[in-house]
Amino acid sequence: MLDMKFVRMNPEVVKENIKKKFQDEKLPLVDEVLELDQKNREIKQEVEALRADRNKISKEIGACMAQGRKEDAEELKKKVAENADRVEKLSAEEKEVEAKIKKIMMTIPNIIDPSVPIGKDDSENVEIQKYGEPVVPDYEIPYHTEIMESFNGIDLESAGKVAGNGFYYLMGDIARLHSAVLSYARDFMIGRGFTYCIPPFMIRSNVVTGVMSFAEMDAMMYKIEGEDLYLIGTSEHSMIGKFIDTMLTEDQLPQTLTSYSPCFRKEKGAHGIEERGVYRIHQFEKQEMIVVCKPEESKKWYDVLWQNTVDLFRSMDIPVRTLECCSGDLADLKVKSCDVEAWSPRQKKYFEVGSCSNLGDAQARRLGIRVKGEDGKYFAHTLNNTVAAPPRMLIAFLENNLQEDGSVKIPEVLQPYMGGMTKLTPKK
Repeated sequence: MLDMKFVRMNPEVVKENIKKKFQDEKLPLVDEVLELDQKNREIKQEVEALRADRNKISKEIGACMAQGRKEDAEELKKKVAENADRVEKLSAEEKEVEAKIKKIMMTIPNIIDPSVPIGKDDSENVEIQKYGEPVVPDYEIPYHTEIMESFNGIDLESAGKVAGNGFYYLMGDIARLHSAVLSYARDFMIGRGFTYCIPPFMIRSNVVTGVMSFAEMDAMMYKIEGEDLYLIGTSEHSMIGKFIDTMLTEDQLPQTLTSYSPCFRKEKGAHGIEERGVYRIHQFEKQEMIVVCKPEESKKWYDVLWQNTVDLFRSMDIPVRTLECCSGDLADLKVKSCDVEAWSPRQKKYFEVGSCSNLGDAQARRLGIRVKGEDGKYFAHTLNNTVAAPPRMLIAFLENNLQEDGSVKIPEVLQPYMGGMTKLTPKK
């Protein structure tokens, strides 16, 4: 959410930013919110003047009473009552106007970083760099569920009966591998100085609207019926929410946290054949990283975060690339974002396994996360990134470590989490 003062002083900048995000339907909102802001300030000025007048009249009433001028005092009291009625009416109008302003301000997109490429959608995202050599073996790589089934490692049919499409049972070595990846990702981030955390898996609506846009909320979140609670779509939601309405001191920054959680997502819309199996699902587990920092440090932390994910995947011999998200692919709160994509030797292309985002002060402004510095108070900057999110991450792992005989090589870094196993051997 932008600062109203910034919008007031830079309306054309805000409009140009909306155009860069290809959201022209939001352009009228800028003029609308400026009119409401002007009205709101006029209301406040009138209320302030009426209250000052009331204080002045109250003193006059006291003087009249002291001089025995009761009739004059009574007339002045009527004026005070009239002022009070007007203030009450204006105060109600002020609340209504401010609610409209807040709703619009939460819809106007954040100002994107100048380095963000301009494009309409994800088809215009820009490759930044590749890490590792993508390999296509001279033997066939089966679909990921077929690989899992060869180890008796997945049961989609039973999950469909129990919970419907978009759910799964992971079994045996595949389930163990799933847990091993998460444990390794946890320790990897602890080794990089991040504090491990297990957050609440449900959050209140004021936290939801503080960390994401209305469009994202509608597309992602599951609401608990009859309660003001939502299942989290990622632990970023509850981790950033941890700092709601707090005043941090500069010596408490940066806050660098890595969190484990299950994630729940509606995943609305139809998906292609490549998104069957466990690629796009309603429930999964994830290791996340978040940072709360000073504004001048957020660019540095952005680079640290995506590099962590690249390093994690490379430590497991999985080729990856980073992809800069274009303006039209950025969610409204984001200043800058990049995806980390893993190589799929079966598809002979990369696919998303993580997303790193710098949200500037948008979440902090909505949630009231402030910092007390030497020169005054200001809003913190927040960032987040995926460390690892199996089972999708398992797709990349299985495809890139599958051997010609159907076994799966276990990289050295994962072996301690797999009881010393160096490979998985098919059961069928």
